[in-house]
Amino acid sequence: MHACHLPATASADEVAAALAADGGVIIDELVSPAFMDTMRHELDPYLEATVFGPDDFSGRHTRRTGALIARSPAARDLVLHPLVLATVPLVLRDATNFQLHLTQMIAIGPGEPAQPLHRDQWAFDFFPFPLGYEVQCNTIWAASDFTEANGATRFVPGSHLADDSLRYTEADTVAAEMTKGSVLLYTGALHHGGGANTSDEVRYGCNITYNRGWLRQEENQYLSVPLEVARELPLELQQLIGYARGAYALGYIDDLRDPIEVLRPGGGADGFGTTASRADRT
Repeated sequence: MHACHLPATASADEVAAALAADGGVIIDELVSPAFMDTMRHELDPYLEATVFGPDDFSGRHTRRTGALIARSPAARDLVLHPLVLATVPLVLRDATNFQLHLTQMIAIGPGEPAQPLHRDQWAFDFFPFPLGYEVQCNTIWAASDFTEANGATRFVPGSHLADDSLRYTEADTVAAEMTKGSVLLYTGALHHGGGANTSDEVRYGCNITYNRGWLRQEENQYLSVPLEVARELPLELQQLIGYARGAYALGYIDDLRDPIEVLRPGGGADGFGTTASRADRT
């Protein structure tokens, strides 16, 4: 059993089909290694200032640095990658809108044991979403080569369709080994976890995730991205970080104004309104 790989030329339909079948798929070399080095360089001061995790789940030898929209212009380009944004609405079928859920550079240090296997959607207070109803579409970009030895993410293919009470062991998993610039896409229902780092190097991965617009974001983008930074972002990124309605009557401000008005006065629509899907806008 191995992780499914697709080339960078794959279509959004092909990626979504692989996610429907396995829950996770690797797109090889979707951006250049040099691009990932640029993002690492932008984030290095913040990574060095980030403390290790406080528990076994977050990792006592792992640094998790967030607020990437505010801190790294290169990370903004990853958030807006066309193939990813075309795939998300295919995974989150029938969603009126979707949004950025979190941004995080994860640096797994030598000696870190394997992270407990989990579903990311358990963050929603362990709500039992119906099987097959995906609420998240996630990415982990390889900011360094991912190998089994240095802690490549491990996942259980097909586990996104399993009953929520079912538990897995490492023997059930495959390693998402991939080269720098590749990306693992996976659903919020997939059982996965960071692998054990038995090497002498740090494994760097950029976790960028998206969820349905009516759910709360894991990373509070309104506080992570200062207003003076948010005002300078492209419109689509402003909407992705939360300056958009999540669905009919969800997320308006004061007298039924579009939240984009905070950043772009006169640029929104009044009333409860509806939000066209991002796929339609594209």
